Amino acid sequence: MEKWYVAARKADFDKWVEEFHISPVLARILRNRELTEDDEIRKFLYGTLEDCYSPWLLRDMEKAVEIIIKSVEQGQYIRVIGDYDVDGICSSYILTKGLQIFGARVDTAIPHRIHDGYGLNDHLIEEAKRDGVKLIVTCDNGIAAAAQIELAVSYGIDVIVTDHHEVPYRMEKTEDGGELRREILPPAAAVIDPKQEQCSYPFSGICGGVVAYKLIAALAEKTKNPGLSKAMEELLEFAALATVCDVMELKDENRILVKEGLKRLKNTQNQGLRALMEVNRIEPARLNAYHLGFIIGPCLNATGRLDTAKRALELLQSLTKVDAMSAARELQELNDSRKNLTSKGVELAEEYIVKHHMEQDKVMVIFLPEVHESLAGIIAGRIRERYNHPVFLLTRGEEGVKGSGRSVEGYHMYNAMTEVSRYFTKFGGHAMAAGLSMEEDNIEALRQELNERCTLKEEDFVAKVHIDVPLPLDYGGNEELADELELLEPFGVGNPKPLFAQKNLVFLSGYRMGANKNFARFTVQTPQGGRRQLVYFGNPEKFGSFLNSKYGPGSEEALYAGRAGFEVSAVYQLGKNTYKGKTELQYIMQYYC
Repeated sequence: MEKWYVAARKADFDKWVEEFHISPVLARILRNRELTEDDEIRKFLYGTLEDCYSPWLLRDMEKAVEIIIKSVEQGQYIRVIGDYDVDGICSSYILTKGLQIFGARVDTAIPHRIHDGYGLNDHLIEEAKRDGVKLIVTCDNGIAAAAQIELAVSYGIDVIVTDHHEVPYRMEKTEDGGELRREILPPAAAVIDPKQEQCSYPFSGICGGVVAYKLIAALAEKTKNPGLSKAMEELLEFAALATVCDVMELKDENRILVKEGLKRLKNTQNQGLRALMEVNRIEPARLNAYHLGFIIGPCLNATGRLDTAKRALELLQSLTKVDAMSAARELQELNDSRKNLTSKGVELAEEYIVKHHMEQDKVMVIFLPEVHESLAGIIAGRIRERYNHPVFLLTRGEEGVKGSGRSVEGYHMYNAMTEVSRYFTKFGGHAMAAGLSMEEDNIEALRQELNERCTLKEEDFVAKVHIDVPLPLDYGGNEELADELELLEPFGVGNPKPLFAQKNLVFLSGYRMGANKNFARFTVQTPQGGRRQLVYFGNPEKFGSFLNSKYGPGSEEALYAGRAGFEVSAVYQLGKNTYKGKTELQYIMQYYC
């Protein structure tokens, strides 16, 4: 069972209510988003692209722009090398499209997940040399590819790195017996990564797509190229898509970029994106961050997982609706196949945990050699959600073991991996996610040492529910509040939908909904005597077991027969739902006790 916390951050809420013309409820929610200054609140509620940071604040941006201008003037062959996830695909699209408009001789290479692995490798460098490439521009990779970039430089190929991943480092002893963290930067002509220690960019939480977008924005500003300036509108759509799909926090300028990007995506002229919306029955006018992260993104990701991500890039580069629709249907079918394989993989992971008695491990290291390596990250994420432990899901690849990790709050996965880096042949990532390659013989040693070094305590494994405001359902009946909450959109990591709570609701009746009866709607009575409808998209069977355990056998049956009267406290979300042209308030139960 989760542990509930009611946020109790302090601020001059009356001042905010008066200054920004918002309700006391919204003022408290804003404070819970770690906002304290008036300028921060204004930017959060009403920020525009003018509030985003200058691309020139990124270290080496001047160098990169000058190199690109010189390369294009000399007619050199440029190759963009991306990655096979949505961020990498969008970054590749942004850079390739921008450079094409600028007049560059440019093409794109995206590594094959199975044959090439993540990021730059010797094969891609050798291929670039054979093809006469003189400049490589990486996107969403490259910061950890020092050896490969050194090889490219030895061949007379310049390299510009655009990335957002953690910079590799080593700990060195100092004269006074302490330790000093020393970054290991690749020997590229320019390295653009906001996570560099000497980078002055104010917000390091941007994705690879945004770094690529900033580079093209700087190129447009420097050269005053009218075509590039016009293209920035479309390229913003891909920066927004990449931000959501790479699970970046929707804070600071990320929030603005996604908000503005969504406005443009609703009227996108990109044939590939329009086709993806159509095959997935997404109404463009109602497009939101959920659709990007859980429908469009997985379709694009499926190609990199089960085939080649080049197909996703080709979809986005489609010039006709016919070509785009054909490619979009293929991606949708691939994603359906990926869903089935993922479900089977999650079942195998659950069996592995039981068989190896891993419930007590602080860090779960699960080896499923038969699972497709491209699904490791998704499966690791599902297991992490269930157990609230850091999880590494390892599979057997063509060359040794490959895997992905997904972390929890308080466990910096990349730093933890750096401490045991001798076990890996290759690794990289963030605080919350990582990828790796290693020898199979080292799996058990890795599991033991990760657990020995892990400082998480028992309470860290209990899922935390952060309640914004204890709010009676009867108060939430005010439609003005539901409208006001829309000011907080887009929602996502770092800016979740607000959570409210009410104690002692009396559940009177319920019925199951959905084609598979896997949802439910309950009629509840508030302590004030009002009646409301609570929708529940969780697990109705689990809720029924909770009732039977708390109030005795047969309680679940009584609920759905309309003979209930069970007192339950609930955490809920408030919003509006439109169905068949009718809009009404909707209360969605998230947790209960």
